[in-house]
Amino acid sequence: MLAFAVLLLAVISRFLPHIFHATAWNFTALGGGLLFFGSRMGAGSFTRGAALKLSAALAVLIATDYYLTVFVYQYAFHVSGYLVTWLWYAAVCLLGMGLLQKPSILRVGAGVLASATSFFLLSNFMVWAGSGIAMYPRTLAGLTACYAAAIPFYRNDVVSTAITAAALFGLPVLAAKIAEATHAASNRPLA
Repeated sequence: MLAFAVLLLAVISRFLPHIFHATAWNFTALGGGLLFFGSRMGAGSFTRGAALKLSAALAVLIATDYYLTVFVYQYAFHVSGYLVTWLWYAAVCLLGMGLLQKPSILRVGAGVLASATSFFLLSNFMVWAGSGIAMYPRTLAGLTACYAAAIPFYRNDVVSTAITAAALFGLPVLAAKIAEATHAASNRPLA
């Protein structure tokens, strides 16, 4: 249940910039939320239950993409334009499932960098490959320009994914340590 609540918060974070008429520059809880969701999908192996959870998450994210594209951005919706993104959603959940069953600082950091960097590389490659010649020429210089233009978005994605993942994976550990210290202190004999 917690995993779905986190997924809902990640989806809401994609709407907030539009609700408040602000520019988010790719600062959302999506990457960290997907890593956390994946870590809660199942224990190590891909079972039917994990497949159902992943399918439900993808359905929510696909519906979000459709709504944002059609009603917020007011563009035509083309499934082909989102297939790579949807595969990325699934891959990040699976990364969380495989890497973060036993989270550590190193594993969470690796998950953050892998998810943000893979999205940067894939999404901007698709922008370059699918753009008209006027936007980015289909040359190495055009690809370089596309990636260079996206660096501020990448930076914000890394930061937002790191903040979200640190909160989702770190706060329960911190709470357990505080509870343990409080319990130990209350059991100490008075001198």
